[in-house]
Amino acid sequence: MAPRRKSGLPKPLPDGFILTDTERKKWRLGQIIGHGGFGLIYLASQDVGRPVAADTDFVIKVEYHENGPLFSELKFYQRAAKPENMQTWMRTRNLNFLGIPTYWGSGLAEYNNLRYRFMAMDRLGSDLQKICNRNGGRLKKATVLQLGQELVDVLEYIHENEYVHADIKAANLMLGYREPEKVYLADYGLSYRYCPDGDHKEYRENPKKGHNGTIEYTSLDAHKGVAPSRRGDLQILGFCLLHWLCGSLPWDSVLQNPAQVQEAKARLMDNLPDSVQQLSVSRASTDEVAVFLLYVKTLGYQDKPDYQHVKELLASAVSGKLDFSMPQGPAGALPTKLADPCTSEKVRTHGSKELLSGLYYVRSYHYITASFSLESCIEKLGTGIGIKVYTLFCADISGQQQLKCLEKHT
Repeated sequence: MAPRRKSGLPKPLPDGFILTDTERKKWRLGQIIGHGGFGLIYLASQDVGRPVAADTDFVIKVEYHENGPLFSELKFYQRAAKPENMQTWMRTRNLNFLGIPTYWGSGLAEYNNLRYRFMAMDRLGSDLQKICNRNGGRLKKATVLQLGQELVDVLEYIHENEYVHADIKAANLMLGYREPEKVYLADYGLSYRYCPDGDHKEYRENPKKGHNGTIEYTSLDAHKGVAPSRRGDLQILGFCLLHWLCGSLPWDSVLQNPAQVQEAKARLMDNLPDSVQQLSVSRASTDEVAVFLLYVKTLGYQDKPDYQHVKELLASAVSGKLDFSMPQGPAGALPTKLADPCTSEKVRTHGSKELLSGLYYVRSYHYITASFSLESCIEKLGTGIGIKVYTLFCADISGQQQLKCLEKHT
């Protein structure tokens, strides 16, 4: 259990103060470079004999011993994010990068009769929110999809280690200090052990705990006071992707009223995919996010997501380093070979939810990767829906014939 919270930022420790962590490593504090709700962030160095350089690679977070956020974050790193465990995971998953900051040590300290808790971490650069602000709230579509895939890798890792993040947002995504093209999911102060020792928490609504998290992105489960889960993390990520792609969210005007935000999110999820598509100037530009959220909608509270499938839903024709330059023109300039929009409009009025999910899966993945085939549809979507989707989109039949095929198979 986290300790009782002590209000306010801690009184600063002096420049050059020496800390000793639980493994007896010594750290020297430099200047303060930032702060959170209840803690300070210092430059730090293991070379305690000289002042901390301005370009050091380490920082130390410091809070009062009584506070909870750093305690929760520390427990996450100690249980789930040891560097050797992350390296093993990356090798088994054939990943070149996993966006979780490296934890170097922690401990307790006392100064002027005050007790402090500290944690040493890799130094990171600016946060993604500053880039979004510079770009008018938006990122390029290819960048959004690449970020989505990288964050799914991070979420799969922490989920497999019994934790959920519960507060994914641009302000918690940090660029690397030395490699700014790499993005790290930081701030595990709200992380939650959803499945301790393999025992998943039960679904239980608690209005007294409702609307927890960052109101713009928090999941519908969190609005109801339900404990965080894997599907909640994915839904939060989906709302973030939508915001980065479009520059705004449908509930931006009611953020002061959590109940209205909850209602707006529920309407968006209930009316997928149209509710997401209509948010963009370009009808095709939000298809990947629409099908991503459709998939999230199918998940039960205790369900384990198919992370590889989720990454495929966010497949992009662009790879390589992330491009944080200003988007040009309407959202979603990435060209894709999509079906006839007139046919798609008819499908929206005739198809089942399962067929719509399959339809947008094909539009957002198969056409982009040029791997559209009956076999791949059946493999990814199941026999019934796979055949319907393949028949509907078979390239050598007209839109009218496609509708006849759809009616025949449904």
